Amino acid sequence: MLQGSINPVGYIPMMDATVPVEDKLSAGLGFRQFVALIAALMATNALAVDSMLPALGQIGASLGLEAANQRQWVVTAYLLGFGAAQIIYGTLADRYGRKPVVLVALAVYVAASLAAASARSFEMMMIARLVQGLGAAGTRVLAVSIVRDRFEGRRMARVMSLSFLVFLGVPILAPSLGQLIMQVAPWPAIFISLAIYATIIMIWITCKLPETLHEQDRRPIVFQSILNAARITLSNRLSLGYTLALTLVMGGMFGFINSAQQLFTDVFHQARLFPLIFAAIAGAIAVASLLNARLVGRIGSRNISHGALLGFVIIAAIHAIVAATGHETIWHFVILQAMMMFCFGLMVGNFGAMAMEPLGRIAGSAASIQGFVSTVAAASVGFFIGQNFDGTAVPLTLGFSLCSLAALAVVLWAEGGRLFHVRHVAVLK
Repeated sequence: MLQGSINPVGYIPMMDATVPVEDKLSAGLGFRQFVALIAALMATNALAVDSMLPALGQIGASLGLEAANQRQWVVTAYLLGFGAAQIIYGTLADRYGRKPVVLVALAVYVAASLAAASARSFEMMMIARLVQGLGAAGTRVLAVSIVRDRFEGRRMARVMSLSFLVFLGVPILAPSLGQLIMQVAPWPAIFISLAIYATIIMIWITCKLPETLHEQDRRPIVFQSILNAARITLSNRLSLGYTLALTLVMGGMFGFINSAQQLFTDVFHQARLFPLIFAAIAGAIAVASLLNARLVGRIGSRNISHGALLGFVIIAAIHAIVAATGHETIWHFVILQAMMMFCFGLMVGNFGAMAMEPLGRIAGSAASIQGFVSTVAAASVGFFIGQNFDGTAVPLTLGFSLCSLAALAVVLWAEGGRLFHVRHVAVLK
């Protein structure tokens, strides 16, 4: 279910170019195979989070964790690594090229997956998961960079759209895949499967993908430029406002991911239904993302995302009241959670796009900085929510409600107190 960064792949850009450029793929990698490769790269992240959710109980027992909430670190450590590394991959890829950097990132992911599979202590597992997140961040950043190198305009939009259709199925199917693996092997087999998957992608890239960044387009690493980009990104009102709003709604979602296994096992006593219910909730994000891609060009990102934010606030408040008054059932939970995730799917890509609106000249650096801030901070918020799990759904639903209200306040600040209005945004040239 993890979307990733400030400009998640859930957002399919509506390009203005009317003349597609010729793609420059080598003879060894046709268009369909290229799309499949990009989708496979994007999937490494969601697989690393969602496939092991059904196994958290067994992992905690195997590593001797006394408190059930401690097992949430298996998710949070990964997210912290994933968020922290985003700030460096764009710079490295601009200097050394896309192919070597993505291969190194995948190699880190493979090594960390094998380390997690062989972990015999909680501390070793945390280090392995943190490093696995560091590797996965490269696959996320480089996938978009490689597409942008090869295509632009409507051609790029088509590639991203097709890749996203494949990617959407991963959060829906990943828990079922993890549970299926556990039926025939112990939990380390999930991590071994992730290592095998990433190794196949490494071989695929090595044999088929040419370097996509021309030698003349490579740029030296200038730390002062990075600092300047960070200053501009975090001082611009729209950029900062929508980055924080995205952080808050993602924080609620990460709280759900942290708590999901405990909720369905300890609260609703439906551990066997967990993958199916998780798929239904994740499917709501997928449907909303596809709907957003079709409507954003006609309705506008502000109208869609602001309406979704208000819906998110209302549904989260209703859910918190239902849980606090003791009326929560598994069906109430699934319906209300799916409705919130539908609103989330309409917000997340648009918030990311609007955060980038004023930052044209430093778009690459800005995206890395925003991704770092939003993912690390959201992981921290989600961990705080998860750590308050008390055997009921109240902490999670209350966390969603407070995060949604804070996100609304931040958006109102960013927009000067007004929602649903078209504004001219001065773009940094």
